[in-house]
Amino acid sequence: MLETAPAVRPTRYERFTLSDRIEHWVQVVAFTGLAITGLVQFAADAAFPRSIISALGGINNTRFIHRSFGVVVLLAMAYHFGTAGYRFYVERIGHEIVPGRRDVRAAVHSALFSLGRRSDRPLEGKFTFSEKIEYWSIIWGTVLMAITGLMMWNPVATTKILPGQFIPAAKAAHGGEAILAVLAILIWHTYFIHIRHFNRSMFHGHLTENEMRRDHPAELSAIHGGGARREIAPEELRRRRSRFFAFYVVVVLVGAVSVIGFLTYEEIAIKTVPPDLQSEQVSAPSGPAEGVGSVDAAIRVVSP
Repeated sequence: MLETAPAVRPTRYERFTLSDRIEHWVQVVAFTGLAITGLVQFAADAAFPRSIISALGGINNTRFIHRSFGVVVLLAMAYHFGTAGYRFYVERIGHEIVPGRRDVRAAVHSALFSLGRRSDRPLEGKFTFSEKIEYWSIIWGTVLMAITGLMMWNPVATTKILPGQFIPAAKAAHGGEAILAVLAILIWHTYFIHIRHFNRSMFHGHLTENEMRRDHPAELSAIHGGGARREIAPEELRRRRSRFFAFYVVVVLVGAVSVIGFLTYEEIAIKTVPPDLQSEQVSAPSGPAEGVGSVDAAIRVVSP
């Protein structure tokens, strides 16, 4: 009697696709450029930031570089919303990134483990509670930085929509969020990704069996248990794709036109007063002006 060989388990598990990794490294370059060119403007009175601004060619060049990196972030953000939306709506995957009650329990469990009150780590799935906190913090911070950055980029257009007090408020929010983002990357992200366990999945896209068992045991159990996602019928897949791409293209075009129109909006600061066609004569007293001596002052103003 022939015996069937047991199924061979994979030794590597895909964590990030090539698209995910390219997007991540584009964001890394753009974030680094924004942090350097932005923080030196925030503290431009200090000697070290002044030297960096000078090395970049002056404040105008620094602002141009900063805004160029900002455009890259806007494009990357539009791309990310497209890929995330495609997975959510068309493929019906990726919903694990949405926080839930299980993440609250995992956070409490992890805190008790760190305090020595629990002997085991929480069993977490594809995304841990700390990864979800970081992800949604980046989403919120990027949206806030984009809005406040655009407001300061064209304050004239901003004050046509909002009161003038919003400009200094946008500057304060933009600078504060920038400092918070840099500290979060240097402390939170660096510790969890590079110090506690060096995670190489953003380089090659995979996690090993041991890494999955250590950081994502619930996901590993689901994979070993045959928890594969349900296949979508081809006709339904085509229908979802057509709906999604139609919606996405419209949103991107409307957003691009709105941003370009906002940034290119101009209005001269000084409005000319229509000339009065009637001549006017304004005379000053003919007596000596005080403190000037006996000079007679006579002024005649004739409008064209």
